Amino acid sequence: MPHIVVIGGGPAGLAAAGELAGRGCAVTVLERMPTVGRKILMAGRGGLNLTHSEPFDRFVTRYGPARPWLEPALRAFAPDDLRRWAEDLGQPCFTGSSGRVFPQAMKASPLLRAWVARLSGLGVDIRTRHDWTGWDAAGRVTFTGPDGAGAMSADAVLLALGGASWPRLGADGRWTRLLAERGVTAAPFRAANCGFATRWTEATRTRFAGEPLRGIALAMEGALGAPVRGEAVVTAAGLEGGAIYALSAALRDRIAAQGQARVLLDLRPDMSPDVVQARLERVRGRESLSNTLRKALRLPPVAVAILREGAEGAPPRDTAGLARLVKAVPVTLLAPDSLDRAISVAGGIRAADVDARFMLRALPGVFAAGEMLDWEAPTGGYLLQACFATGRAAAAGVLDWLQEGAKERYPSTP
Repeated sequence: MPHIVVIGGGPAGLAAAGELAGRGCAVTVLERMPTVGRKILMAGRGGLNLTHSEPFDRFVTRYGPARPWLEPALRAFAPDDLRRWAEDLGQPCFTGSSGRVFPQAMKASPLLRAWVARLSGLGVDIRTRHDWTGWDAAGRVTFTGPDGAGAMSADAVLLALGGASWPRLGADGRWTRLLAERGVTAAPFRAANCGFATRWTEATRTRFAGEPLRGIALAMEGALGAPVRGEAVVTAAGLEGGAIYALSAALRDRIAAQGQARVLLDLRPDMSPDVVQARLERVRGRESLSNTLRKALRLPPVAVAILREGAEGAPPRDTAGLARLVKAVPVTLLAPDSLDRAISVAGGIRAADVDARFMLRALPGVFAAGEMLDWEAPTGGYLLQACFATGRAAAAGVLDWLQEGAKERYPSTP
């Protein structure tokens, strides 16, 4: 029975462990944190968004430039497969109005408990508080644990150590140094699905930090494509929230190239400019700007504050100009949030450094999965889906590689 060491107890690592154990391997999972699945639990605090229900041909476009090398894994374990897997663990799912798929319990903890119990039933040996430190001269996996330093032999190693977002949950990117020593240089990590900094006035920063801008549409100035509808949240530093996250890759890259990026906020996307102007004209007179916008368009104080920010404190007095501003409030973004505040990251092990089985070309017998790989996707279930799918695909790669080796050692092996 081959022994496989899986390093990392997040969704990719646990998915790989289950696949390997179910196919007859002895599996040891090394997890540096006190418990496994900590990022899943964090993701489930507001409802565990497992995947998305949109048609698969559209689903795979969400992975952008990484689509060509992720698509085989995503097809092999597609959104419907993930839904069935959760339901097989006793966690029936439902599809929300946005197309996102959640367990009916919403929380992550029931699913994680059932998952860990199944892995235990398959004989998976999960060792928490075990921090991977590399390999020794004999090629054994080395680690530190509650009993000190240790080492173990493995027929293959599957790495699922995450990226570098939310380091307090275990993914801090320290593994890049260990792999660099072995000839694998990762692409630098960059924040993804993150907020951005701008220069609010003191009044906006102190009064409205934490206030949501609901029912808006956002577009990056000069970009093609339809605006993103959703919600943003004003922070003391700038903006965050789902609508911003959907544009974060493009905004981050433009800031890197040009030093800043500008978004246009449509505060009333369901109204045409003519309708906005007509409503303003019915109210405008001796009313203050705030009262006009409240009565005509039901804009809350936070939206009025952002409109003033976009006009640099001097909104147009004429209704036509004010209507244009309501439909396209400019906000200049200066920098993405730091990695430790980002929901996910871009960067990691490049596609060119792994083969079709997700085995590292420089390290035969060592495989990688999940957010260690250089890909990014928006929130909405795409992140977890790719972690599950690449974990299972890397596990299949391990089995294929072991079978290939067996054939070389024993040519008569069928």
